[in-house]
Amino acid sequence: MRPLAGSRKKGKERMLNKKDHVSITKVCLAILIGAFVFTVIGTTFGARAQAQGSVAVNNADEIPKISLGNFFVKLIESTGIYSFIKGSGEKQTTEIDEATGEYKTAIIPGWQTLLMIAVGFLLIYLAVAKGFEPLLLIPIGFGTIFANIPLVGMADSGGFLDIIYNAGIGNTFFPLLIFMGVGAMTDFGPLIANPKTALLGAAAQFGIFGVLFFLSISNLIPGVHFNILEACAVAIIGGADGPTAIYIAQTLAPHLLATIAVAAYSYMALVPVIQPPVMRLLTTKKERQIKMKQLRTVSQKEKMLFPLMVFGLSILLLPSAAPLVGALMLGNFFRECKVTDRLSDTAQNAMINIVSILLSLGVGSRMTPERFLNPQSLIIIGIGLIAFVIGTGTGVLIAKFMNLFLKEKINPLIGSAGVSAVPMAARVSNKVGLEEDPGNFLLMHAMGPNVAGVIGSAIAAGVMIAMYGG
Repeated sequence: MRPLAGSRKKGKERMLNKKDHVSITKVCLAILIGAFVFTVIGTTFGARAQAQGSVAVNNADEIPKISLGNFFVKLIESTGIYSFIKGSGEKQTTEIDEATGEYKTAIIPGWQTLLMIAVGFLLIYLAVAKGFEPLLLIPIGFGTIFANIPLVGMADSGGFLDIIYNAGIGNTFFPLLIFMGVGAMTDFGPLIANPKTALLGAAAQFGIFGVLFFLSISNLIPGVHFNILEACAVAIIGGADGPTAIYIAQTLAPHLLATIAVAAYSYMALVPVIQPPVMRLLTTKKERQIKMKQLRTVSQKEKMLFPLMVFGLSILLLPSAAPLVGALMLGNFFRECKVTDRLSDTAQNAMINIVSILLSLGVGSRMTPERFLNPQSLIIIGIGLIAFVIGTGTGVLIAKFMNLFLKEKINPLIGSAGVSAVPMAARVSNKVGLEEDPGNFLLMHAMGPNVAGVIGSAIAAGVMIAMYGG
């Protein structure tokens, strides 16, 4: 009898929940209808009172007559539905007029704006329902929706999103702060304990330079044209490092920043989807089951000296990479020196969370039709995917090559973590390894190439800036 009573109780609860939903719906509809009626009445009487009050001062012929029909026309024209049907005004595109050297303008169809809003909601869905980097995709999705709301101009000059963009993305301020926070969150111990995994982080940068070479050749295809600055900015997507992609795009090709940033962050979020098929394709079951020995304990002195040495080498050998590398190592030194716990805690929690929100909103603010829905942007997204796949595959293949000479074999799966999507890529390596052998934990081993990939992508960006930034 108790189960029956329990089921009846649950049934009653479900009925109550249904009634609650119906009641809430009715209340919402009543509020909307009431607001609309009061707005119409209030506006009409307010306009009439204003007109009557002005007659004594102004000439009656100069005052427009009150027309309920005109009011409704204006009301309809102020709706989002009308804007989506009619389209937006002229917007600046990413294409440059060869005659004037200025950016072209075009009328943006309403359906394109509506499509970008749908893209924003899709990003939010992927973040919430699928768990794809929610800390990034949710604010990017909302930024995309905000930027495409008709008639309000949140992304226009002086708007809410434009202020955010100019405050930290247009001047590369936010990417450096993000690197500082990432440094404070990163443990370089696995890399220090097993230095040879740095080669896997370097191998993953083949995706960047391979695509750079590919883009140089692709200019031979009719209709495709990338100059060397644009090619460098697009190629960096292969590192799957959002802050680095924003940094180099803003430095070399600001007009492509929106597409490059969105592509880089999207592929970071899609690491669990893109990488596993590539990893399984390039490895055998036996290779995926290779077990690696536990890493040695790294002393505190080693952890303190490492960021100072890396920063010093970047200053001596590649000053153009020093801002990114230096910000990363500053955050890490906060963590490891043990005398700045408050700074370390702030950098890896409050600061990086605030900056991530602002940076993601700023990235979303540039996802507008005139910047995003064009052949060049679609080509960039496609090429970025190729670069990411190449970087993943190269890391795996180099690990297999190293096993030809090593007595203690490396599980090739950790080579895929050489792309600098920290720590997602390392988690994916560990997950694929556990699928083959539930007792094979690769996470700490994969963190070595993963953090090496962060340094590697910063160095790759520095090389490109040093070569072509002037």
